[in-house]
Amino acid sequence: MRLAILFGGASYEHEISIVSAIALKKVLKLPLTFIFLNAEGEFYHIPIDKMKSNHFSSGAYKKDDRLRLVRGGFEKQGFLKAKRLEGVDVVLNLVHGGQGEDGTISALFDFYHIPYIGPRKEASVLSFNKWLTKLYAQAVGIQTIDYQRLSIDSERTIDCDYPIIVKPLRLGSSIGVSIVKSAKELDFALDVAFEFDDEVLIEPFIEGIEEYNIAGCRVGDEWILSRIEAPQKKAFLDFEQKYLDFSRTESVSEADIDLALEERLKASFQRVYGSLFEGALIRCDFFVKDGEVILNEINPIPGSMANYLFDDFEAVISKLSSHLPTQRSIQPDYRYIHQVQSAKGPKIG
Repeated sequence: MRLAILFGGASYEHEISIVSAIALKKVLKLPLTFIFLNAEGEFYHIPIDKMKSNHFSSGAYKKDDRLRLVRGGFEKQGFLKAKRLEGVDVVLNLVHGGQGEDGTISALFDFYHIPYIGPRKEASVLSFNKWLTKLYAQAVGIQTIDYQRLSIDSERTIDCDYPIIVKPLRLGSSIGVSIVKSAKELDFALDVAFEFDDEVLIEPFIEGIEEYNIAGCRVGDEWILSRIEAPQKKAFLDFEQKYLDFSRTESVSEADIDLALEERLKASFQRVYGSLFEGALIRCDFFVKDGEVILNEINPIPGSMANYLFDDFEAVISKLSSHLPTQRSIQPDYRYIHQVQSAKGPKIG
């Protein structure tokens, strides 16, 4: 299996996507092709020896081969004519946030019939918007934290007690997120969040809650689930900490939990994944309070693809790439037009 990794994109998580791609370069030993999507929507083929952060921050990537999407893959302009980018069987969507997780990239790949690992359009829409994620979790029987949704033009009235946590509705990596301990801090936190989105989600901030992360996918009838991680971190993981977290390549230890909780967490993950996330490797972050499993968020394109949670990450990617959903082929036969034309009689002129 020959894998292309697509990264970059126009989002606040552009740099995190670059960090994730560099991390996967270290982890995956199979043949890799790297495709960079810049903020202007241009695709570039990046030689593997140039996969370093300053190659992108300096703009040096613009000297690399420019690519364009064509049916079934990418092509680059040759001396006399365009040439197909060879050595790619499947593309891994590693564009965090924005275009990668809101359905833009998946829609493009679907349109051009490009096989890819990543969330499909519907999964992207539901997991990118934190409010829709809660509605989806409710529909599949998974508990979430109580919440309030505010828009930038609405009255700044809070229904729950402090402390609270304020989150932009359509953003990850803790960007624009604040813990608010009293009413006097609210306006500033909302102003920060509204810099990134026109809507925010407000949740009660619960001290001492247990948190567990699990990643995985379904390949045919087989579930591939990672070890369960109990993140060792401060009460709130800010952007700088998450930036480092996205570059992880070393395996983490299994959470020290009993079998009953392990089974509940795995069952909850499977219910969230369902059929909606077919073709993607996702990570779910759960809270546990008083024995209840609560979904915190769905990461449809987790940092460094959560490689650190698996014993053999390369085998997982290889298996998933061979069991991707296929598009229904629709070929118009123009029967209706022919029937209408026949009913009208022979065409004159």
